[in-house]
Amino acid sequence: MGGVKLHVLLTADLGRDIVRGRDTFLALLGRHGLTLPKKKPRRTTDSGHVYFKYPNLTEGLVAAYPNHVWYADITYIWIEDDVLYLHLVTDGYSHAVLGLTLEAENTAMALEMAIAAAGGGNLCGTIHHSDRGVQYACNKYVGILMEHHIRISMTERYNPTDNAVAERMNGILKDEWLYHQAMFRDYGEARREIASMIDFYNNVRPHMSIGNKKPLDVYHGEVPGRKLWKAKGR
Repeated sequence: MGGVKLHVLLTADLGRDIVRGRDTFLALLGRHGLTLPKKKPRRTTDSGHVYFKYPNLTEGLVAAYPNHVWYADITYIWIEDDVLYLHLVTDGYSHAVLGLTLEAENTAMALEMAIAAAGGGNLCGTIHHSDRGVQYACNKYVGILMEHHIRISMTERYNPTDNAVAERMNGILKDEWLYHQAMFRDYGEARREIASMIDFYNNVRPHMSIGNKKPLDVYHGEVPGRKLWKAKGR
């Protein structure tokens, strides 16, 4: 029925005037109720909590060695009839993903993976940077950081550039993989596919930000090459 209505609609409109461009076409569909309802926005950060909010230790700081600065973030992944939250911990020097989980109730799992990758023990030379969300400020998460003597840093503004490495990682994952394939059917498929994507990202995909080297090679000691891209406006 919708196809017939669309055909009649386009025939009528094209008879009067040519519909030019995507935005005009979508506006035409919207006026006649032929577009899907917008999905409700998902929030990954809830900073309205009672836990202590730490200052930003990374402003103007460039990671100088592996495990110097870790960037943590959460992004959402749509599956059929539901949404999952992907937690990532990324090394700022090598851009290697050190920890990840889709377990919404256990953000600390990704952190523990990163700590294991770094050898555990005393990691006093490491800064953990995140937004001010309750997942990162709660007693359990902060307790793990303190146990390993990891310094805690948090964004102080609602500006994506304050956690740029994590935002860039999310963008690569979505723009290069997720937006080019069908929606995952369930949790199991999402977990397998995302693990495969991260493995490719870490071990196969060269990065211009480290001179076309591979993240885990740089994390494990290979000297990064000269950065091959510039930030916009420079």
